[in-house]
Amino acid sequence: MEYRRLGRSGLQLSELSFGTWITFGNQIPYPTAKDLFVAAYDAGVNFFDNAEVYAHGESELVMGRILSEVGWSRDSYTVSSKVFFGAGGKLPTQRGLHRKHVVEACHQALERLRVDYLDLYFCHRPDKATPIEETVWTMHQLIMQGKILYWGTSEWSAEEIMDAQRVADQHHLIGPTMEQPQYNLLHREKMESEFLRLFERIGLGTTIWSPLASGILTNKYRDGLRDDFRLNRDELSWLKDRNVVDEKLAIAGRLADLASELGITPAQLSIAWCLKNPHVSTVMLGATRVDQLSENLKAAEAVALLTPEVMERIEGIVGNKPELAPY
Repeated sequence: MEYRRLGRSGLQLSELSFGTWITFGNQIPYPTAKDLFVAAYDAGVNFFDNAEVYAHGESELVMGRILSEVGWSRDSYTVSSKVFFGAGGKLPTQRGLHRKHVVEACHQALERLRVDYLDLYFCHRPDKATPIEETVWTMHQLIMQGKILYWGTSEWSAEEIMDAQRVADQHHLIGPTMEQPQYNLLHREKMESEFLRLFERIGLGTTIWSPLASGILTNKYRDGLRDDFRLNRDELSWLKDRNVVDEKLAIAGRLADLASELGITPAQLSIAWCLKNPHVSTVMLGATRVDQLSENLKAAEAVALLTPEVMERIEGIVGNKPELAPY
């Protein structure tokens, strides 16, 4: 496993990491979750991602139970949580990025995860109802209290991240270290255009999610959605509607043919392509089986196969290279 710096910070994360959205506390039984965690750690993964909203807090409870049982040294791994949506509460004090919820959610995540501090703490979405100054000050204070080590954002625009950085600069506070955007062969705009100025100006790190575009890039949907596919679940209908379209399925099929030529799986090709971007700090993987995770972790070895010629062939297939954003 190779490790990359999280932006300009000194923290090094495994280039492939493990995320628990959808699966932990919801889709897979506890023994499988633990096996996946151990397999990832044994392969060199040192970053495990979570959020208050995942399975309404149950995902963090599962991760906390695993961490308490495996007994790994706390300095050998990093964990994250995210704040905004809440863990199921409906009251206005139970969601958002105002000081009360950000602090309460941090305390609750620490309790569920059974750790003394969060390595990474993300603002899961921007909050138009809370002044950005309040959120930045709160994150800075949590760092000063030793409850979190780094804070960042998830699915924020470049303008919103820069607003947070300006507040931090103005008041000599610690600004956002990382962003968690979606990034894959079908979704490229932020990472390859909109965020370029952030990489240059503030050295933003990224923990990218959905490298397989909700499974589309594995080419497993080429013959339709079986009843046991997760995109058939009611709560994920929005993902199905967005991704399971003929154009994307056709692209996935052509990429799968290229992967076959290279002697790798379509998933390995897609993950390796993400790793080719130097602005990616870590690619978060999800899995429901250990063999699936082990296969996808081999994507790091496939990066060397993506020569300039192969990268050009990929561009010819996807045909969606973003235009550079004006400065």
